[in-house]
Amino acid sequence: MMHKILVSRCLLGHRVRYDGGASGPFDQLSSWLQEGRVVALCPEVAGGLPTPRAAAEIPGGQGVEVLEGKARVLTTEGDDVSAEFLSGARQALALVEKHGIRIAVLKANSPSCGNLLTYDGTFSGTRVQGQGVTAALLQHHGVQVFSELQLPEAAAALAALASL
Repeated sequence: MMHKILVSRCLLGHRVRYDGGASGPFDQLSSWLQEGRVVALCPEVAGGLPTPRAAAEIPGGQGVEVLEGKARVLTTEGDDVSAEFLSGARQALALVEKHGIRIAVLKANSPSCGNLLTYDGTFSGTRVQGQGVTAALLQHHGVQVFSELQLPEAAAALAALASL
C-alpha cells in the first residue's frame, strides 16, 4: 500500500499564501508528488479565504484554543476569520480520513499549519510555541505533522510506516 501525505499547497509552489506567494517547491515534496503520494490542500483557501488576503494570527498563538472556541483567528484589520480556518481544518481532516493519511507536511509558523510555532497575534513577528488550527486538529486525530523544515523527519516517518 502506498501511503499518501497531506501537503500544504504553498509548499508545492502554488501561489496561495496570504501574500499571494508560494514557499516551495522542495525536492522531497516534488519526489513524493511524482510518486502520486501527495494530497495537496491550503486550508485557508479551502475554507473560503481569497488570495491574496490580510495576514491573520491567533492571539496567544494556540490553534487548539480556536478549535475549543476559546480563541479566535484575527486579521491585521481585526476581522474574525475563525470560521474559515475551522472549515479548512475540517476539510483537511476529511481528506486525511478519505485517504488514510497518517503524515502531513504543513507550512511552518502558519496560523493554520504551524506544527511547533505560530505567531502570537500581535503582528510583530513574535513566535510562540503552539500549533495552527489545522495542525492541532490533525495531530488530535493521530496524524504526524511536520513542517518544510523537517522533511528528513517526515521521510523517516514515511519509511517507518512503509515497513509496518
